[in-house]
Amino acid sequence: MLNKNINIQDITCVILSGGRATRMKGLDKGLQLFKGLPLVEHVYNRIKVQVGTVIINANRNLDKYREICTTVCTDENEDYDGPLAGFMAGLELAPTPYLLTVPCDAPYVPHDLVERLKIVLMQSQAQIATVRAPENGVLRAQPVFTLMRTGVMENLQKFMTGKDKKIQTWSASLNQVFVDFDTPGDDPLAFCNINSTEELERIEKWIAKSPDFAPRGFVNTTV
Repeated sequence: MLNKNINIQDITCVILSGGRATRMKGLDKGLQLFKGLPLVEHVYNRIKVQVGTVIINANRNLDKYREICTTVCTDENEDYDGPLAGFMAGLELAPTPYLLTVPCDAPYVPHDLVERLKIVLMQSQAQIATVRAPENGVLRAQPVFTLMRTGVMENLQKFMTGKDKKIQTWSASLNQVFVDFDTPGDDPLAFCNINSTEELERIEKWIAKSPDFAPRGFVNTTV
């Protein structure tokens, strides 16, 4: 049974910044500047008030990441096994019963992300709550935006011994619930990941034209 209430102090967030960033021309994606700050710092600033503990998962430039967040963890190996490796690193280090996962390249992550995820997680008694958001007019799962019980760690450890490293495959094996962010007041940019230098330049130009402008041509491509 889940607790009747989840206090934010019971939640650790791991910000995922440990990928190769091949579409970012090999640059360390989390450290690329957006509106004058590293992408990861935008995420950190929005998330730190929603949880008790924040960890950044990174595999290079660790000192630079520690300037933003004191706790930085690396993947268990150097194989770049994708976001699930960051999930595993966060689960191993989290001192709390719940783990939130978010990517480093979503500077508009919602201010109410945790509140909405934890309500549904509590009500459903699920193991993991995953965001769904509109994409080209259709609600789609955003698998890197999750809130999970840290008790799923053993399950993930076993899963990671196989060849399939997809988040969707693993989360589907759990008691999973989806949380929809499609109300009229929801920011259409909330779950837009910036995966290339071209996307970064494009969205900065859009924002410069109008801070409230939601670019319809911006494609949400999760990790």
